[in-house]
Amino acid sequence: MLSEVEAVFGVWAFILLVIMALLKGTDGAVAYIDTRDFTEPAFVFAIMVVAASRPILELVGRVVQGLARILPFPTELASYFLTLSLVPLSGSFITEPAAMTLAALLLRDGYFRHSEQAGFKYMTLGVLFVNVSIGGVLTSYAAPPVLMVAHTFGWDAAYMATHFGWRAACAVVINAAVLTLICRKYLLSGELGSGKGIGADGPELASTAPRAPVPALVMAIHLLFLLGVVLGAHHPAIFLGLLMFFIGYTEAYKRHQDTLMIKEGLLVGFFLAGLVVLGGLQKWWLQDLLAGLQPVVLYWGATLLTAVTDNAALTYLGSMVG
Repeated sequence: MLSEVEAVFGVWAFILLVIMALLKGTDGAVAYIDTRDFTEPAFVFAIMVVAASRPILELVGRVVQGLARILPFPTELASYFLTLSLVPLSGSFITEPAAMTLAALLLRDGYFRHSEQAGFKYMTLGVLFVNVSIGGVLTSYAAPPVLMVAHTFGWDAAYMATHFGWRAACAVVINAAVLTLICRKYLLSGELGSGKGIGADGPELASTAPRAPVPALVMAIHLLFLLGVVLGAHHPAIFLGLLMFFIGYTEAYKRHQDTLMIKEGLLVGFFLAGLVVLGGLQKWWLQDLLAGLQPVVLYWGATLLTAVTDNAALTYLGSMVG
């Protein structure tokens, strides 16, 4: 279990609770847990499972393929650019892990299988990591670093889109455009791709065997589940109930489904829950430390810390200082 990075915070939270139980008794440990709000970790788990389902991913993949044919550029260029820009931005709606999964599959089938150039792959993955990381801030629910503080700061989807989202979208588009221009000559020559664009025959989301396309009705049902979970984000009984309904539905109608990301969603939820438990005891030193820093120092310090610390941990701890 410790090989999973997400488990670290949860394991340390468990150790903390054991120590609290030994020092203050089980009543003290339980009383502390009762003061913690686990709505956000539970919601992240629910939204990841629903948004990363095969019908949702295939819908986004079809949108990318359709736009690649419409844009007035060679398909090989357009599809590469859209996979590095539109797919990361779709993470604001289908969650960042789902966007990363879809982009990786599209790049694998369209480019990585047809190229032996390590430099191209490293550049592509580097831009993809950055764009997915910042592409999820158009909404207030898809990116864990935003979700963990959105309620505290009163940030809704409209606020995120108008204050952070459009800036992130510009950065994503610029990053993707610059890399596409750098690789333009090789993409057009066929050295770095299949010559047909990404997903020419549809993304292979689960296996190499061809599968029947997901019907529009199934996609619509999944979108309704996704919408219901998002609208019930602040009501655990609602979004967890919808999640159980969704799991039952996918189990009953398996034909157009892949394995749900239940393990991955649980690990992320476990990590965020551990952050909630550990973070509740950090205000005593954070308050004085952050209050004594100049805004510029605080900004650059937080920026540097993102390289070695999880973004969700930084934003959540920062939200505790009033």
